[in-house]
Amino acid sequence: MSSTTWEFTDDRGSVIRAARRPERVVAYIRAGAALHEYGLTPAGIFGSGHDGEQADPVKAGGLPADVPYLGAGKTLDEEALGAAAPDLVVDVTYDDHFAYAVDEGVAAGLRVPVVALSVAGGTPLTSLVARFAALAEALGVPADPAAGDVLAEARTAVRTAAAGPGAPRVLVLSAAGTEQVHLARPGTWPELRHLAELGVDLVDPGPGPGLNWLTTDWEYAAGLGADLVLADARGNAVPPADLAGVPGWTRLTSGHPVLPWNPELAPAPRVTARFLRDVAAALTD
Repeated sequence: MSSTTWEFTDDRGSVIRAARRPERVVAYIRAGAALHEYGLTPAGIFGSGHDGEQADPVKAGGLPADVPYLGAGKTLDEEALGAAAPDLVVDVTYDDHFAYAVDEGVAAGLRVPVVALSVAGGTPLTSLVARFAALAEALGVPADPAAGDVLAEARTAVRTAAAGPGAPRVLVLSAAGTEQVHLARPGTWPELRHLAELGVDLVDPGPGPGLNWLTTDWEYAAGLGADLVLADARGNAVPPADLAGVPGWTRLTSGHPVLPWNPELAPAPRVTARFLRDVAAALTD
């Protein structure tokens, strides 16, 4: 008789088997925020190489403040990860081949399996949410019967707002400093592509290097003719307050609203619905 009583296939095609269902889960901060919404609070969270010594509150979303932050990037070593005594590590994957934030050698050294769920640019937003729901259910959390209705209502709100007269053109960006800005290519971000499918007029920054972003200057950004800006609110992006004296930023945002945007939105229905409702409200502001 097989000793396996728990099994889950992640989005890399890796089959994770265990003698019992994992109870102590350590997760990349974005994944942890999603699992928490479903009802599974992680025993610890970790960041990526872009993160610092403290958890980014934007990525953390509604995670309780007492969830231990174990470190980020190379600081997440066997000692740090082992301190949480995990049965399972949950990460994301952007290429459907490799876990994004955890060093799998570190997890392997502790004999802890790693599940990685896809947040790749080509993955539909609804699939991101559904896969995290499936993992949560596999980990013993009952499905939320109201989740589908919550998302459907938010999608309707965006569709209605986008179809209204004079709906704004939307530019999505991450400020790199007073000289540079990263402009998002909408087709490579699941939540942005979803907005476009709902009728939102998203500005394409144009040709140039970069898969997800076009890096350019503020004058170029200002010349694209946007009426609404979605600005990266994570800790690694320069906040709007620090751009007050930048002429291009001033021209871009003069008389136009700026909506905070989390490019690492937790793939969970209520968080996603809140983002969609915020966009719908900004489109009719």
